[in-house]
Amino acid sequence: MQDWPVGYGRRVLPEVDSTNAEAVRIAESLRGPEWILALSQTAGRGRRGRAWKNPKGNFAASLVLQPQEPAEQVALRSFVASLALADAFAAVTGRPEAFSLKWPNDVLLNGGKVAGILLESAGFADGRFSHFVIGIGVNLMDTPDVADLEATATRPVSIFSETGAKVDPETFLDALAPAYARWEHQFVSYGFEVIRAAWLARAARLGEVITARTMREEYVGTFDTVDIAGNLVLKTAQGVVAIPAADIFF
Repeated sequence: MQDWPVGYGRRVLPEVDSTNAEAVRIAESLRGPEWILALSQTAGRGRRGRAWKNPKGNFAASLVLQPQEPAEQVALRSFVASLALADAFAAVTGRPEAFSLKWPNDVLLNGGKVAGILLESAGFADGRFSHFVIGIGVNLMDTPDVADLEATATRPVSIFSETGAKVDPETFLDALAPAYARWEHQFVSYGFEVIRAAWLARAARLGEVITARTMREEYVGTFDTVDIAGNLVLKTAQGVVAIPAADIFF
C-alpha cells in the first residue's frame, strides 16, 4: 500500500449489512476521510432504495468525507468518483478504452454495467453537510443474477468476464483510493469545470439519442452535455431540457 493517499483512513470488515450504513453509523467519530471496505455485504443498497446484490469476490466500499462546500456542490462528487473508478479500472486491467461513464453514476465496460455509485449525506446544518458518503459497488468477479434486475436494466458485466483479470477487493481499493484522492484534489482546488471536462471526455453515448426517465416524465433526445450543476442536458423535439435526476436508457 505504498501509494495509499496521505490522510485517508482504511478499514476492512469481514462482513457488514451495508458499507454506507456503517459509514453513517461511524461518521461522527471520524476526523478525516475514511474508506470502509466489506468483504461480504448482506444488505447492499442501490439508487432509489433498490437492492444491490454483491456476489462473493466483488467490491463493496464507502468513502466518508467531511465536505466544506455548500450542499448543492457536494453531490458533484459522483463525477469525481466516476473518474476515479475509470482510472482504477485502467490500472488493474490495462484497458482504459473499454470503459465509459454513464450519467449520473454508473461505469460501463464494453457497454455493460460494471460499477455503480450511491451518494448519501449525514448531518445537515447551515446549508452544509457535516458528513457525506460515497458508496461504490463493483462487479469484480461475478455479476448479479439477471432475474434480480429490472427488465430494462443495463446488462451487468464483471471485470473477470470481460477482461479475464482477477482482482480481489483489497487490491482494487488500493488502486481506487489514490485515484480518488487525485481527482478530489482537482475538484477542491479548481472546481467542477475540470471534473466536468474530464468526465465528458469519457461519457457514454455523448452526441447520441438516449432516453431519460424521471419519476414523472420520459424524455427522448440527443445527449448534448452535462451542465455546471451536473444536470443532463438533452436536445429534444420540444427544445433543450436540463434534467437533474433520471434513469438513462440507450
